Amino acid sequence: MQITYFGHSCFSVNIGGYQLLFDPFISGNELAKDIDINTIEADYILLSHAHQDHTADAEAIAARTGATIIGIWEIHAHYSALGLKTHPMNIGGKWPFDFATVHMVPAVHSSSFPDGKYGGQPAGFIIENDEHTFYFAGDTALFSDMKMLGEMHKISFAFMPVGDNFTMGIKDAIVACKWMNVSKLIGMHYDTFPYIQIEHAEALVLSKFNGVELMLPEIGKTFSI
Repeated sequence: MQITYFGHSCFSVNIGGYQLLFDPFISGNELAKDIDINTIEADYILLSHAHQDHTADAEAIAARTGATIIGIWEIHAHYSALGLKTHPMNIGGKWPFDFATVHMVPAVHSSSFPDGKYGGQPAGFIIENDEHTFYFAGDTALFSDMKMLGEMHKISFAFMPVGDNFTMGIKDAIVACKWMNVSKLIGMHYDTFPYIQIEHAEALVLSKFNGVELMLPEIGKTFSI
């Protein structure tokens, strides 16, 4: 599986020949200033919630590529009104897309569009096919239902926030990994703003000590899992 990191919480994942793009916030992210959004391809755009630092480039990329936006009902309503292709979901539901089954799972956070309009319940996604099952947590706090997610799904790796202040920090992300029986953690939602800057070396050492392989990818780089 090929994964490209575009900064903050934005990843492109190639799965079964389809390009999934999660939470595109590139324009406006100084750390991703060398990324040209017009070069990013997507078949599906998965939005965990409506905050601008997760949706800023969703409209432009969806309009150019014809990608289908997957999100909770309020996100679907917002983007379908703009004439874009969408697939609405809600917490606890799943749908068998052509690339995999997508489960929409809870996240503990808030959600609103840049104009203040309610963005629906924040969510995470579990993506499951015959080859891989992975978890994209979205913006979330640590919460005990993660134990249940680990019991219900054999998760190979997880994308989780590690920047603290607005979301989990690295210590809570490690706890989440243990609850979910996940040994490989791809960090996200860190360093973009002063509030969420982290000490990389400290996070890597702490994760290794706790038996979790932490990846803090370089923006613009593609790697394989």
